[in-house]
Amino acid sequence: MNVETSYNTENLNRWTLPDYYSGAEWSEYFVFLGRHRDSDLVTESNFECGLREIGGESDTVRVVREGHWAVGWIEWIAIHESDARALEIADDIAGALREYPVVDESDWSEREWNAIHEYWESENIRGRVQILREAGANIFAARRDTLPDCDAVFERVRELVQ
Repeated sequence: MNVETSYNTENLNRWTLPDYYSGAEWSEYFVFLGRHRDSDLVTESNFECGLREIGGESDTVRVVREGHWAVGWIEWIAIHESDARALEIADDIAGALREYPVVDESDWSEREWNAIHEYWESENIRGRVQILREAGANIFAARRDTLPDCDAVFERVRELVQ
């Protein structure tokens, strides 16, 4: 039974029953953001920041976790039709994402920075040498666990973590 929503969404859709689906039904919920096992940093950032902006999980906001044959698992944010406040905020965010694909630039930037540095630190010497060569940098920097202070190296590792 659907109740009348107290907020008319422009950018969100109600959950609909997919073909070949067996699981809980969410007909009283709107779909906000989703992610899966192989999501990129922007998607991860948007999911976490979007959930935070609408107030996190509650009785009317849920993170639905489901298995998926292709990507292993998916999660999506379900907002109950009765939660006008969360729907309005999520609707505004979804509309803004049509213009610019990032919810929180600062969060995304921090995630990207950390991923770049973690990638470098976890790479073996041979991998680091390859990166340095591709970036036209001194290969002796491969000995250090800290990322060299070189824009070309930073950008090359950035490409690898995308």
